[in-house]
Amino acid sequence: MLANTRGFLWSDVETRALLDIWGEQDVQTALDGNFRNSHVYRDVACRLGEMGFERTPEQCRIRVKGLKRQYYQAKEGMKKNGHYRKICKFYDEMDRILSNRPHLDPQDMIDSVAVGDDAMDGTEEEAESGEHSHEAYMEGTGGECSYAEHPVKLESPSFPITVPACNSVLQRQNNAQTNTPPMARPKRSKKRYTNLSLDKLMEKFLEQSMEAEENFYKYEEQRLKVEDKRREAEHSRELQMLQVLGQMFAGIATSSPGIQHSQTLSSATLQRQNNHHHPDHISQNVAAAPAQPLVIERAFSLSNPHATRTMENLLPLVRNVIPPLTSKKHKGQDGRVGIIGGCQEYTGAPYFAAISALKVGADLSHVFCTKDAATVIKSYSPELIVHPVLDAPNAVDEVDKWLSRLHTIVVGPGLGRDEQLLENAKGIIEKSRGRGIPIVIDADGLWLIAQQPSIIQGYQKAILTPNFMEFSRLYEAVCRDSMDSSERQRAVLRLSQAMGNLTIVQKGEKDFISDGVKVVACSLEGSSRRCGGQGDLLSGSLGVFAHWAYLSGTENINGFSPSIVAAFGACSLTRQCNSQAFQKLGRAMTTTDMISEIGVAFKKLFET
Repeated sequence: MLANTRGFLWSDVETRALLDIWGEQDVQTALDGNFRNSHVYRDVACRLGEMGFERTPEQCRIRVKGLKRQYYQAKEGMKKNGHYRKICKFYDEMDRILSNRPHLDPQDMIDSVAVGDDAMDGTEEEAESGEHSHEAYMEGTGGECSYAEHPVKLESPSFPITVPACNSVLQRQNNAQTNTPPMARPKRSKKRYTNLSLDKLMEKFLEQSMEAEENFYKYEEQRLKVEDKRREAEHSRELQMLQVLGQMFAGIATSSPGIQHSQTLSSATLQRQNNHHHPDHISQNVAAAPAQPLVIERAFSLSNPHATRTMENLLPLVRNVIPPLTSKKHKGQDGRVGIIGGCQEYTGAPYFAAISALKVGADLSHVFCTKDAATVIKSYSPELIVHPVLDAPNAVDEVDKWLSRLHTIVVGPGLGRDEQLLENAKGIIEKSRGRGIPIVIDADGLWLIAQQPSIIQGYQKAILTPNFMEFSRLYEAVCRDSMDSSERQRAVLRLSQAMGNLTIVQKGEKDFISDGVKVVACSLEGSSRRCGGQGDLLSGSLGVFAHWAYLSGTENINGFSPSIVAAFGACSLTRQCNSQAFQKLGRAMTTTDMISEIGVAFKKLFET
């Protein structure tokens, strides 16, 4: 084995002599494509020896390999920086020699040097054995060695040798041709506000805030536009459904003349709903058979110039029953109403009911009250006829004397819950029922009916006007079940049927009116103010409308119940009075203020 010769230093003269020998054409030809090149470096070492430099073939090979590495590193580095040439001292000599050889990638050549080391290591023993023969040869020839006299023998192996380094070189060249590196994305410069002053930073912040606010309003406006389009689409679908229902009702009306008038109102409703400029509306649901309820809802407002035309379409039935004012009539012909109620504690309620009846259009208004309340009620107004007989032992007989002169009676305002008064009221109701007089029952009169429903049950000329609490009490007493507040229409219909199809007016946000067959909802715009005595105004005016409705006959109301027509007229009038008084006085409004508006409200609703 040869000793390790990697540590021996080469002088510049020795190196240039080595390059002159290694760069000769015959040496390069012998080295190209031949990995078993130990004999070539033995000859190179021999020539150096002839020049006076004693070097072994292994030292020559290692020196050439190092020079080649430095040369390729310098050549690769010169593409980036020209100073890389300094790392290879013999760059020009190496470039002259290697420039005539086939072009290879410098990096691949650097990588392949290690492969050459391994290949050369496998031939060290051969080089060692050849060195002794070379020394013997030199002694026999006198130390002369020339390639001209002794040409280098090219030895080729008898089997193919794989060259990984060359394959890697070709593969990298192919990859370089086919694969193009992706373009680097330019980096965005970061905004830096370190050097900005506080005022500039604040100004920048305000600008960004304003921009964000503008974007918010822009997006909000877009959202509202989308929402408006969605609502318009829903409204259009609802109108289409209503038109389909109108066509269905038209077919039903053709086969059922009894509800022809209701169908006419339904068609008018659809036409008004198609008009977007008109806020008033009316919707009707007509049953196909008499056993099913007919639900009519009327809601309107007088706050616009089109109110007159709207009222003519909505209130024709009520107008038909109102008697005209002529000079040919005598006193009492347009209505004589009796109010059954008024005790020591409650004197205002019977007064409100009686005076409301007069202001609506009744000619005479009688109040049958207790002796203690008579003077007080009489002092309220000289127009009232007051009878202090309600607490007398023969109260029923005293009132019965007047029943033949009365057109309707209103039982309950200010009645109280004294047993004697309730018993007398019961007798008066029975007497009036026997005479066929329309009866309106309100307030404490409803308490009496809740205790004894049979008093009025089955009498279809009776009209009950309960509020929410009174209706709940009456519903539980008659139907033996608790009321579902979410099903008010069904509840009022059921109670009316259970009471024998008498008319019930359930007062509330909407006034639901039912005679056991139909349900009418009056939702005329009133106000949010609810003052004591408002129900007395309703019951007093309802007594007058009931007389007019029954007097006019069924031909003027197109088959509807007179009680329903009368109840709808009274509810509409009460709500209109409430609205007018509230617009003037607001929270300070009282029932007295509402009563003072009856004349104007009546004219707006029924005479214009």
